[in-house]
Amino acid sequence: MGIGFESARSCLSYGANVVLCARGEEALAKAARELSNEYTAEKITTLSADVGEESDVERIFDHVSASFGKCDGVVHAAAILGPIGPVADVEDPDLWFETLRINLFGTFLVTRAAARRMKATGGGRIVLYAGGGASAPFPNYTAYACSKVAVVRFTESVAVELAPEIEVNCLAPGLVATRMQQQVVAGDRARADDLKSKRMPAGEAISPKVAAEASAFLVSDAAGGISGKFVSARFDGYAEWPQHLAELRDTDIFTLRRILPRERGMDWQ
Repeated sequence: MGIGFESARSCLSYGANVVLCARGEEALAKAARELSNEYTAEKITTLSADVGEESDVERIFDHVSASFGKCDGVVHAAAILGPIGPVADVEDPDLWFETLRINLFGTFLVTRAAARRMKATGGGRIVLYAGGGASAPFPNYTAYACSKVAVVRFTESVAVELAPEIEVNCLAPGLVATRMQQQVVAGDRARADDLKSKRMPAGEAISPKVAAEASAFLVSDAAGGISGKFVSARFDGYAEWPQHLAELRDTDIFTLRRILPRERGMDWQ
């Protein structure tokens, strides 16, 4: 659904073979049928799996190998919002932790499995997903925010570990018109309005196709040399980045970092 489905469609449009994964078999079947109406069915396969379970993640990559021989790129967009509301009002701590299991631990499992396979077959590219709270506070969504900012630092760390064979980037999709965005609106109308007014000048959520196109770019050969970056799908002009590879490699632009007093004109550090 949402970004994952549109990412599959974008990758297919550029000629890729695609394995779609999600927990819901019915949703997967529906997605495969829809995509098969546009692209050759032999280029599409599905697998029901929970990215928070190690055995399921291994099954995913076994399925990729059996279906298409090797894995060149991964777009990992699985996430849940978790508990909504002030931290003092979270009634079930297990639900808070479950958000980290899927959003962060699932990212680790998928990245680890992909890296092992890609190392053995000549490399590849991985796109992970940030979200609300990764670059600014996200009150009332602490589980989601913590999981997503952690994914950014995870991306930056493993990009160094896996270079140069495997390139890893983290994509911020913006306020996207998906089921999750609808949950934000339902759970916190004021927060949703604040997000729109500050981050979406038009006042409306954007199509998941914007993030999908960015995903397809970042797993393509066109993105070669770009790794360890925190990319805004809408605002960063990522398609021009191949013209600035030296600057991307040699500076800390598009990364997560502290702001120091001297950078704000203060002399007391």
